[in-house]
Amino acid sequence: MKLPLCVALWLALLSHGVCAQEKKLESFTISYASVSGTRAPLWIAKDLGLFEKHGLDGNLVYIASGVTSVNALLGGSVDIIAASGSSAVGAAARGAPLVIIASLGHIAYKLIAHPNITTVQGLKGKIIGSSRIGAGTDFALQRLLPKLGLIPGKDVTLLPTGISESDRRLLMLMQGKIDATLGTEDNLLQLAAKGMKFSVLADVYEAGIYTTGSDIATSRQLLKQKPRQLKAFLAAITEGIYIGRTQKEQALRVYRKYLKVEDPKMLDSMHKNYLLGSIPARPFPKEEAIQNDIEDLSHSYAHLKGRRAGEFLDISLLKSLDEEGFFKKLYGK
Repeated sequence: MKLPLCVALWLALLSHGVCAQEKKLESFTISYASVSGTRAPLWIAKDLGLFEKHGLDGNLVYIASGVTSVNALLGGSVDIIAASGSSAVGAAARGAPLVIIASLGHIAYKLIAHPNITTVQGLKGKIIGSSRIGAGTDFALQRLLPKLGLIPGKDVTLLPTGISESDRRLLMLMQGKIDATLGTEDNLLQLAAKGMKFSVLADVYEAGIYTTGSDIATSRQLLKQKPRQLKAFLAAITEGIYIGRTQKEQALRVYRKYLKVEDPKMLDSMHKNYLLGSIPARPFPKEEAIQNDIEDLSHSYAHLKGRRAGEFLDISLLKSLDEEGFFKKLYGK
């Protein structure tokens, strides 16, 4: 018997509603503290429906500061933050119930200077721009400069610009407002494409400075109350990492969309430096990087002296995924 069109449509809508109820998604809000290549797994998970695949209604929001992100998490307006681990550790040091559960890796920073400054010693008496006091770039510079023979506050001036985006700090550099700052490989390509000259004086990672560029943190309360949902989130972003590594065009698509980049060389650089480089295939945090943050913060928070990175980490959900064979299923090893 052939049903009238209106009845068929009604039954289709009813069926859709029943399915939607059966697949009721858990709403989660995730913030990220900078618009950079390290965020690709989040964007891929969002755009390809990986959050929904794992039972989540994932909402991504941009909050342009790690400190502000932490405040949003503590205030309950977001559930998960992707920001420098130093922000979470600093808040935890002040008593906030935060914990780092994963990481999207470090940011591959370079020390970039005005083209007239061609050596590290040429920075003496100059102004180096960081983002904010106590932020990841500030700590990275505080560790890097002494290794280069420069003492902050004596040989060079560290200027907190209040700007977390490295491309905007480099604009200050080109305008002559600062003499050097930390930037990324992508920034170098952007400057070169515009015909701008610059000097690269050091590589932070190659100098043995391990930074917490993009750690994933949540509240201890949420970890206790909703471990299944948080585990689903970690599964979704891990799948996002895998797709970004193995399906290059998907990675380039999100970079075009979210970073507004069209230049093929820059897109290739982003894929190579982030998804095939600094972003770990299995998003376990790097304890040494977090330990560096603790030591840096201990100058301001004396009670952090002697504390260990493990006190601020909970990787039980990632371990559970590993034990269940989730990573092996993705990568085949």
